[in-house]
Amino acid sequence: MAVPKRKTSPSKRGMRRSADAIAAPTYIEDKDSGELRRPHHLDLKTGMYRGRQVLTPKADA
Repeated sequence: MAVPKRKTSPSKRGMRRSADAIAAPTYIEDKDSGELRRPHHLDLKTGMYRGRQVLTPKADA
């Protein structure tokens, strides 16, 4: 049976458990289109970011 050679330190244990605190990604409603999008990301449907046209809008397929 495998047995750990050393005790896991509180620091290492905390680093391993740090991923437990990660929450689900947040979404906000876009002011212009009303679509849900990630904060600080551009809206792929309209191509707008912070009031500017960054990409050409996606064509509806």
